[in-house]
Order: sequence, then C-alpha cells, then structure tokens
Amino acid sequence: MSGSVRIVGLGPGAETLVTPEATDALARATDIVGYIPYVARVPDRPGLVKHATDNRVEADRAAHALSMAAEGRHVAVVSSGDPGVFAMAAAVYEALEAGPKEWLTLDIAVLPGITAMLAAAARAGAPLGHDFCAINLSDNLKPWDLIERRLRLAAEADFAMAFYNPRSKSRPEGFARTLEILRDACGDARPVIFARAVSTPDEHILTVPLTLATPEMADMRTVVIVGSSRTRIVERPGLAPIVYTPRSVPA
Repeated sequence: MSGSVRIVGLGPGAETLVTPEATDALARATDIVGYIPYVARVPDRPGLVKHATDNRVEADRAAHALSMAAEGRHVAVVSSGDPGVFAMAAAVYEALEAGPKEWLTLDIAVLPGITAMLAAAARAGAPLGHDFCAINLSDNLKPWDLIERRLRLAAEADFAMAFYNPRSKSRPEGFARTLEILRDACGDARPVIFARAVSTPDEHILTVPLTLATPEMADMRTVVIVGSSRTRIVERPGLAPIVYTPRSVPA
C-alpha cells in the first residue's frame, strides 16, 4: 500500500478562505498531523485519526507524518495560512532530507493557502502593492542579531515589511526593540498596520503612524505590516482608510 503526505494550508481562519484543493485533501486523509488548534479546525469523521501536538515539536511532527506515510497512511500535515511561509512545509522537507532513504520516494505535495500577511494586506487595502519582505520576529530558530540586521537592511532598501510572530509573553522585548530599530532607520511616520485574527470573529485592524506604534498593539495572533516611504493612506468619510503602496517608483 502506497501512502502519501499532503502539507495543507488552512488559510487565516475563515472556512471560506480554505482552498477546494485543501478541502479535498483533508477529506481523503486517514491521519491529520499538526499544532493543536490547527488540528481542531478539521472536522471529525469516522476513520480519521488526529495527531495534535505542541507548537515546538515541528521536527518530531514532520518525522511522524513521513513515518506513517511510509506505512501506507494518507497523512495531511496542517498549518494555518500557507504551509510554505514560516510553517510546516520546510519542517517536513528537513525531516525528509535527514530521514531514511525510502522516504525519498514518498508521494509528497504542498497545498498552498492564504497566508496571514496577504489576508491582512487585503483588509487594509494594498500595502504590499510594491516590493516587500516578510520577517519572522521569533528568535527561537535564529539569533536575534540576525533579525536586527535584516530589519535595518529592509528599512534601508525601503521595503514594505510584514512581521510574523511579533510579540509573545515569553519575549515581549523583541517587538519593542523592532519598533526602536525602525524609528531609527526610517526616520518618518510610515503607516503601521496591526491586523489581529484576520477573517475570524476576533478580527481587529488598527493603522497608526510608526511614531505612535507601541509593543502592546501586537501579540502572537497579530500580523504587523509596515509601509514603505511611498505607502499612502486614503481617508474616506465614515469609512476605514485605505492603505496602499503605489506600483511604481519615480526615476
């Protein structure tokens, strides 16, 4: 019996933002593997086995999925948003490269989803309309000095920036330092969008100038988008403003 692994993006939260391809893969799966709240998003059904684990065991989770596929199971590894953006796709391929040679012939595919950065940008307008970068502010898997270097270089290059995992209870100082670096490097009032729990009932969008942004405006359910020097805000009477970055830059 030949098994398979599908690395599935569940989107930012709303069921309407899950792709038909992802829904089909979940319906065919014999096993669901993932972080506890993401596995809980998949409905129970007869014959489906769920393997929910903590958020800091990605390598073990990936190896478990590959091992079950090698035994003939059809495994869906679930991530929120897109599994290729700071999520489980890379973890599965790291485990594949380090694992037994027989895993290399497994049927493995990544099924993309709408990542939180894009869902947040759509709610705000089009802040990523020109060149941009995405930075994971967690220092669990990389040193903080590398994060600082990338922040300064991104600001120097005048990218719009999207930040994942900005501020957790265990490391609240990281985002405070991020704001300090940006104020020092940018020296202007770029718009900062705090998009929390986009597409869920808890959704909250806040746009403030960089000069007024505070660490407490973000948590681990928030994606933060910082505009470039070209990013515009269009005020609308009685409606939320539109934040967008023009597609062109004058010579």
